[in-house]
Amino acid sequence: MTTTLNVNGKATPVEASPDTPLLWVLRDELGLTGTKYGCGIAQCGACTVLADGQPIRSCSTPIAALAAAKITTVESLGGNHPLQVAWVKNDVPQCGYCQSGQLMSATALLATKPKPTDAEIDAAMSGNICRCGTYQRIHAAIKEASGQPAAKPVAAKA
Repeated sequence: MTTTLNVNGKATPVEASPDTPLLWVLRDELGLTGTKYGCGIAQCGACTVLADGQPIRSCSTPIAALAAAKITTVESLGGNHPLQVAWVKNDVPQCGYCQSGQLMSATALLATKPKPTDAEIDAAMSGNICRCGTYQRIHAAIKEASGQPAAKPVAAKA
């Protein structure tokens, strides 16, 4: 069955069953492999993309639910987005597997809250797991991309 999806600003016809998860259409049909398969049960956030500006888990969202949505993937950031620049500057990527999902959640956050508080960053990013544990670097990169100074680490007491 042909379904037309709006992906990264383009109307894109795809041949897939309406119950096919968006992740597989992005990767297998459209060649947009930046979005990763993590857990397959919408718990880790590696597959996060935006639908109408809101983070969704593409591994569990069928394309039938997205026929009218504007879908945005990590490829739309282009490589020089302020978040991507801050990501590199703050040495966020380790293995890199979760990064596209992390970036998309951060993109949605900054679109709604250009100067997020620490609590807002924590809440927005809480659904994205980083197996390498770079949470402090992710937080600092979001702060930097928003034009705010990152919190200084608290020194251990001797």
